[in-house]
Amino acid sequence: MALKIIVCAKQVPDTNEVKIDPVKNTLIREGVPSILNHDDANALEEALKIKDQYPDTHITVITMGPPQAKDLLIECLAMGADKGILISDRALGGSDTWATSNALAAAVKKIGDFDIIFAGRQAIDGDTAQVGPQLAEKLGIPQVTYVKEFSMDGKEITVKRALEDGYEVIKLQMPCMLTAIKELNTPRYMTIGGIYDAVKADIPVWGAKELEVDLNKVGLDASPTNVFRSFTPAPKGKGVMIERDTVEETAKALLEMLQEKYIIA
Repeated sequence: MALKIIVCAKQVPDTNEVKIDPVKNTLIREGVPSILNHDDANALEEALKIKDQYPDTHITVITMGPPQAKDLLIECLAMGADKGILISDRALGGSDTWATSNALAAAVKKIGDFDIIFAGRQAIDGDTAQVGPQLAEKLGIPQVTYVKEFSMDGKEITVKRALEDGYEVIKLQMPCMLTAIKELNTPRYMTIGGIYDAVKADIPVWGAKELEVDLNKVGLDASPTNVFRSFTPAPKGKGVMIERDTVEETAKALLEMLQEKYIIA
């Protein structure tokens, strides 16, 4: 069975290295390494697992970002994807989730036929979990988010969707949109041969002109949401260790301290 799969991925700053400008209250991105968004790596891995089972499957990875986002696509190709497409244009800069999904929808329509679109649940630099569902709505296809298990029988897909207090088992038909969480799988590493081929691969760059997207629906000016400010929470006070000779005396001392602070009556 030859399937056509599209994976939406995003290059994000390594959150372990991100700092906040204390004056401007904005992210300091200079010198911060960029990585493949964690959940997107799980989305790509599930597509690659399908390709392992059905070798005729073709996987296209699309990402929207600045020119350096090409490095992400090289990484995805080195892992086993067949094609990478970079969506990059100053006219698209500053897009929020709504505007981003408009650009991605235009890219998917330009690619043409597909069976499955995989994406990560959310990006670690925004944590909105909105782009995938918005993309599905604009393409008019069924969607399931928070996918933790996946199986398929012909064109029918069965997924287990994670909930806060359990899970749902859902069946749906292709074409469809699925967003992955880390419990779905363990992403594979790049291979030496894959890296060698990936760095030589032709990666097209599509701007607003190539996408034929309405400029009133993309970019900063078209985005209905904006970040008011970013900040780090005020540091909490140092913890207090209570040490007594017995468990009973320790509990008594803790109770007295909580009462003194009016935390309990």
